[in-house]
Amino acid sequence: MSGSTSSAPTGGLATSVLSGPGPFTPTVFHVSDRAQEAPDVVTLALKNDGGAPFSFQPGQFNMLTAFGVGEVPISVSSSPGAGPLLHTVREVGPVTRALCQASVGTRVGVRGPFGTDWGLASFAQADAIIVGGGIGLAPLRGAIEQLIETTGLPSGPRRVVVLAGARRPDQLIFKEDLAAWATAGAEVAITVDVAEEGWMGHVGVVTELVPQMTFDPRRVMALVCGPEVMMRFTVQALIERGVLPTSIRLRVSLERNMQCGTGLCGHCQLGPYILCRGGPVVTYPEASRLLHEAEL
Repeated sequence: MSGSTSSAPTGGLATSVLSGPGPFTPTVFHVSDRAQEAPDVVTLALKNDGGAPFSFQPGQFNMLTAFGVGEVPISVSSSPGAGPLLHTVREVGPVTRALCQASVGTRVGVRGPFGTDWGLASFAQADAIIVGGGIGLAPLRGAIEQLIETTGLPSGPRRVVVLAGARRPDQLIFKEDLAAWATAGAEVAITVDVAEEGWMGHVGVVTELVPQMTFDPRRVMALVCGPEVMMRFTVQALIERGVLPTSIRLRVSLERNMQCGTGLCGHCQLGPYILCRGGPVVTYPEASRLLHEAEL
């Protein structure tokens, strides 16, 4: 609790503290729609029961509550503006399992938004190359939507390049979105590590796509999210193309016992960083130190 102490009666202070929801009180939303993206991945469309608008920036995350089960950090996968709040969830434990099994009408708690965003405004005229591996495409989805909308593709002032990778074709998320982004004028390339019957696309890791793309490395921003080993090799491929390290932004994993989302509990500390405040989106020079800390 912040602010200076005063001579106000205790009852008055308590009333002011309890007069509205604090950062640890979830707002109740309900599931208005759901989409099965992959066997273990679901996108939930959430609507505020109170009807109040929810403000955020692409790259930020919320703490989602499965009532009676627990709370977990999940990145927002929608772009700011009208429409439901989207979160794309992979089932990895009891809380995410409950969220993935939530049916339309289920109530879900939302706290946030927390963390840093992709900082798109600082790259107003730069070409954009977005690289997502697996579920890592989810925190990038809102940025891609916003870039395509504000750039005015296909004749806009910059290019938008989207590279998406997955282990297998059935684990590729946002298939309809990928097709829509290509139709809108973005350069979209997809790859899988292991092909299955009927797959006609590229086979290999997503970093192999970087040399094939057409962009000006002198005026590019790169947004990267995925497994840490994938991000390291993607950064290496981008730097080999001439992209400045300071123009590369990565999203560091949230799976580090995050609990409060506000930087008070310290459970998400990685080296000198509190990821819920100083992350999860960081520049590559910062991320290189974080990835080094993660391996110690």
